[in-house]
Amino acid sequence: MKLLFDQNRSRRLVGQLSTIFPGSSHVVLEQLDASDDHVIWEFAKNFGYIIVSKDADFRQLSFLYGHPPKTVWLRIGNAPTKTAADLLIKSGDTIAAFVDDNEAALLVLPSMDS
Repeated sequence: MKLLFDQNRSRRLVGQLSTIFPGSSHVVLEQLDASDDHVIWEFAKNFGYIIVSKDADFRQLSFLYGHPPKTVWLRIGNAPTKTAADLLIKSGDTIAAFVDDNEAALLVLPSMDS
C-alpha cells in the first residue's frame, strides 16, 4: 500500500510510516507541489498510489471519477503530524480492507477524538 501525501500533510509522514506503508511518497518529493489536483490524481493513478489528504478536493475527484486512485480523506483539521501518523497507524487494517474493496473509492478517517 503506497500512500501519496498531499501538500497539506507533512513530508515527515513518509519516513514515519515507511515500515507500515513502504513505497509511500509526498507530492513535494515527486516534484508535484506546484501541480494542480488533476495532475496529482493522474500521477497517483499511473503509479499505484493511494492519495492521502485533509482537504475535500480529492474527495470530490473520487466522487467524480471513482478509482483508481483511491483516496483517504483525513478529517483531522490542522492537527499535528503526530496525530495524522497515529491515525494512519491505528487505521492500518481499515486501510488494507479499503484497498482490497473493489467498489470503494474513498475512505474517510475521522479524528480519533470524534
